[in-house]
Amino acid sequence: MRKIIAGVDEVGRGSLIGPVYAAAVILKKNINKKEIKDSKKLNKIDREKLAKYIKKNSTWAIGSASVKEIEKLNILNASLLAMKRAIKKLKVKPNLVLIDGNKSPELKNYLVKTIIKGDQKIKQISAASIIAKVSRDKLMIKMSERFKKYKWDLNSGYGTRDHINAIIKYGVTRFHRKTFNPIHNILIHRKK
Repeated sequence: MRKIIAGVDEVGRGSLIGPVYAAAVILKKNINKKEIKDSKKLNKIDREKLAKYIKKNSTWAIGSASVKEIEKLNILNASLLAMKRAIKKLKVKPNLVLIDGNKSPELKNYLVKTIIKGDQKIKQISAASIIAKVSRDKLMIKMSERFKKYKWDLNSGYGTRDHINAIIKYGVTRFHRKTFNPIHNILIHRKK
């Protein structure tokens, strides 16, 4: 029996807006793994090219958890929920699931192993990091079209100086994670 290994990674935990995304990827046997590396070590163009290549030569799935779920469950549990959704969406059930980090979602009937810095060590996890990042970045660009002042197409919703200044100047949108600092503090400060 061939060992089917899925790599799982998430993106958007530290962002101040939008859902958290996770990807689960099972690389096909014939895929060229040489170029696949942690998404943070690739520029945007290379990441997008590799994402297309990985999607064509893998079994993959995306899972997400909404802003509402993040605020209700907290970001860690919402990230684990996004991972679980991605794993469950895979069309092929893996024999082994390798997850980046030291926490994993509860999954019955799956063999799961966490790997710290797995996105730098395991090609399946690196591939998942690329798919998750490119997918979430596309969403950020789309959301930015309606909210240009926040520059989400450039900052992916992270707390850059431009983004924080835009929040102070233009206010908090329905996409912002209101339980996250500095948004939480800005909202409290405005109520006073």
